[in-house]
Amino acid sequence: MLEQLKQEVYEANLLLPEYGLVIFTWGNVSAVSRKQGRIVIKPSGVEYEDLTPEKMAVTDLEGRKTERGYEPSSDTLTHAVLYERFPEIGAVVHTHSPWATSWAQAGRDIPCYGTTHADYILGEIPCVRGLTREEAEGEYERNTGFVIAEELERRRLDPLRVPVVLCRNHGVFAWGRDAMEAVHNAAAAEEIAKMAARTEQISPFAEPAPEALVNRHYFRKHGEGAYYGQQPGQK
Repeated sequence: MLEQLKQEVYEANLLLPEYGLVIFTWGNVSAVSRKQGRIVIKPSGVEYEDLTPEKMAVTDLEGRKTERGYEPSSDTLTHAVLYERFPEIGAVVHTHSPWATSWAQAGRDIPCYGTTHADYILGEIPCVRGLTREEAEGEYERNTGFVIAEELERRRLDPLRVPVVLCRNHGVFAWGRDAMEAVHNAAAAEEIAKMAARTEQISPFAEPAPEALVNRHYFRKHGEGAYYGQQPGQK
């Protein structure tokens, strides 16, 4: 079972440079096996072209290394906090993709200007508060996870309906039920961030899309009444 998860996490990590979400080693994907109590994550500082399934790092649910071999990503404790706080999350992605990270550096939520955004995320993409000096100088990575969780809980957001956040002055965290869904959400967020920035360039006074339109587009793809795509049993 863990070998299969290593393969999935390896393949998902390779999609980050393919989708233009990272250069060098600027990102990572992890996935969790709650049954086995393990997190599989990209090894720290290893170039994507050098990755193999066997090089994936394994930790317990607290982010402590459990297998010999490569050290886990320096962001492991952030992933671990998200898995602990949100049991519905099965995989986490962190990137510094340029358009979304630009919004993070500006300290701004990404408004939902259109249906492309609404197809993936219900409402704006939140930018969480910056870390305090004490948080940054202390358990930085763990505190980053706490700040993300705090913001989702403060806004009463469902993490599967809002599967992306911006960390102020830092970058992007996205997640999903599995590694491929998490990467898909990160890639969608980058395109949404690009379109939102261009929207504001074209019209600085652009208004967010109407709530009824946003809800219609989101729920036609998600939830019990979803009808987008092929339904089970259809050929």
